[in-house]
Amino acid sequence: MLQKTESTTVNIDRKDGTSMERKFIRGANPYMPLWEHVPDGEPRVFEYGGEKRVYVYGSHDTERTRYCGKDYVVWSAPVTDLTDWKCHGVCYRAEDESILFAPDVVQKGDTFYMYAAERQGSRIMVASAKTPWGPFTDPVLTELGFDPGVLVDDDGRVYAYWGFCGAYCAELNEDMATIRPGTLHEHPLTHCSAEWAREDGKIGKDYFFEASSPRKIFGKYVYIYSRRVEEEMPELGVYGPNNGFLSYRWSDSPLEGFREGGDISFNGGEILPGKNGRNTMSYRWGNNHGSVMEVNGQWYIFYHRQTGTNEYSRQAMVEPIDAAQGKDGRVYLGKITYRNGEPVSSVPVEMTSQGAQVNGLDARRWISAGYACHLCGGKTSAYIAPVYEQREDISAPVKDISDGTGIGFRYLQFGTATPRSVTVKMTAREKVTVRVRLDSRDGKEIACFTAEPGTEEVTAPVAGAGIGKHAVYFIFSAEKDGPAAEMDRFTFD
Repeated sequence: MLQKTESTTVNIDRKDGTSMERKFIRGANPYMPLWEHVPDGEPRVFEYGGEKRVYVYGSHDTERTRYCGKDYVVWSAPVTDLTDWKCHGVCYRAEDESILFAPDVVQKGDTFYMYAAERQGSRIMVASAKTPWGPFTDPVLTELGFDPGVLVDDDGRVYAYWGFCGAYCAELNEDMATIRPGTLHEHPLTHCSAEWAREDGKIGKDYFFEASSPRKIFGKYVYIYSRRVEEEMPELGVYGPNNGFLSYRWSDSPLEGFREGGDISFNGGEILPGKNGRNTMSYRWGNNHGSVMEVNGQWYIFYHRQTGTNEYSRQAMVEPIDAAQGKDGRVYLGKITYRNGEPVSSVPVEMTSQGAQVNGLDARRWISAGYACHLCGGKTSAYIAPVYEQREDISAPVKDISDGTGIGFRYLQFGTATPRSVTVKMTAREKVTVRVRLDSRDGKEIACFTAEPGTEEVTAPVAGAGIGKHAVYFIFSAEKDGPAAEMDRFTFD
């Protein structure tokens, strides 16, 4: 049964007897409903029944106290609108009810093949279906390993990539399950030196961690993977081992010769400038998994972020990226710098609240605090609380807000009329003062209000917000050091 993510209109009755009618934002970042927790999403564009749609298959964080869950679900959107996501329901369960880790799905001929990572990725099965949403049935044991990614080449040959702290790739036989003799390549990328990695002499600057995802771009073979950084990267606020990156290398060959690429995505949020280039992340990083896909002429990176206080309630995210090829054949992905029209370097694209809504989120709808992409500062570690009730009007609150906490949203769209007020649904446990700032957490103050203990909603006047697209930040101050408030949602009028 196809389920659509609708904008829900809610009438809010204020204490003064007036009413506010507002729709909730949908299709932002995360792009699935806030109650859904699908990490490890591998995007695919498939045409079926004359319609092209983007399909995302991911492991499903339903266990809540450990990674993933016991089923896969499928979500899709038309290539013309990546804010209009629909759920096709469960498409696969392991016969032994084991936990399923990251899958991949490819099409060959008129058949769709799902590579299902049963038993927490230790047993890779391939199942098939005649529709892109499944259900995928008749699973067969493969010879592949952890986090499989599969590429069906232009000539119909099929290549598989997999590994954890050690990469492997090979060509598959026609059965889509077994390795063609003589094609197995061990360590096409060198790997990280995490405590789980083997001392096999294959540790190197590629820092391969997991999440293999092959793609064909500009006729080149692009190996996308989760990179575990081992050294400090102060420009990104990284000062120790960190695997919040999605990175890539590229080659003229599908199985070897991979050359320098770069980082496409980093889920540590906005990078705040510091002294001597020692910057700060603004969001709690965690493991990352996903891939790139060209959709209706625009390239995107699909990845995931963390919510809650662990890595067991991850959510699917998307950002537009640039893709280009240099005169030397090198592939560039991410935020690209050009010189005289030629690509010369690339860095990770920013992490946003807007996702595919590139003009910014409609500031005159209800925007859940759960869309924050900047969450830092404070005497306690504020976090987005996971929600699971399947309602389209549900909001994911930010909890444990304390003195100094900043909650930021990149970006909002004010349109052609300057907003006159801001309304915030929140719960104040202690007296807090909230300053609303524009464009940066230290930017222009456009509103300020104080909430007394017990406050549930505040409306405050806005001055000087301007028009158009802006980042918006809510900066909290409190007299006490502990948790003082939680924020549910807000809207501008």
